[in-house]
Amino acid sequence: MKIYSTRHGQTDWNRQDIILGTTDIPLNETGIRQAAELAEKVHSIGNTDIIISSPMKRALATANAVAEKCGLEVVIDERLREWDYGRFEGLTRYTEGFHENKVNFGVKMGENGESLMQLCHRVYSALDDIIKKYSNKTVLIVSHGGVCRAIETYFHSMTADEFLNWFMDNCQIIEYNT
Repeated sequence: MKIYSTRHGQTDWNRQDIILGTTDIPLNETGIRQAAELAEKVHSIGNTDIIISSPMKRALATANAVAEKCGLEVVIDERLREWDYGRFEGLTRYTEGFHENKVNFGVKMGENGESLMQLCHRVYSALDDIIKKYSNKTVLIVSHGGVCRAIETYFHSMTADEFLNWFMDNCQIIEYNT
């Protein structure tokens, strides 16, 4: 089985380095263009069978762009929604404590968000189900930066420092083989 993972196209908050988790905002013009370019790339790869997407506007718009170009179905999985960053939501990525809070796996982000353990629990359960249900398929997962980071840890071990510094660009594709 092959899984492709991608992050949604750019939003205004991404461009401004604002922490974006549960706020459901759309793609900006750059993000729409990135989604179209991703659709072309997935089409040229040519072996994707199904798209599984976060329900959030930015991910779903990206997934739908690919689906339209490639004639694929989009299945929504709530477990792929972005990490709840709690009180950090809407603040700059350089807010004191934000980066440190990411690697404190049992501490809820921003005091009232999700802990890394909670995020990984839901993402890992989604991946377990995807692998079980689509074992003979090639799947494209369209999600978010925090979710992509959790997906990376599902397939590859990471130290806390590697986790903290790992980043996925908008509409970048990573391939995993199970």
